[in-house]
Amino acid sequence: MDWNLLGLSFITVFLSELGDKSQLAAITLSGRSQSPRAVFFGTAGALLLTSLIGVLAGAGAAQLLPVRLAKAIAAVGFALLAVRLLWPNHDLPPDSEETI
Repeated sequence: MDWNLLGLSFITVFLSELGDKSQLAAITLSGRSQSPRAVFFGTAGALLLTSLIGVLAGAGAAQLLPVRLAKAIAAVGFALLAVRLLWPNHDLPPDSEETI
């Protein structure tokens, strides 16, 4: 087992999930329920399943695409998202507030 990769994966996902919508949903669900343990196991299971799907999809994509092409596609995708976020939205009426 590559312990450095394990630690890097843990830290990356842990930091990216702090304050995420899924964590806020878990907080809301546990506040409303009588069984916080069930909320914990449900949300932990969901995170494990989505992580498994991501790992399998990444491994499959690594078999089909060269690493350089995958990085280029990711870079272009992030650049498009950044431009879209920075671009003013002129479709909104002047008196409405933009919500994200």
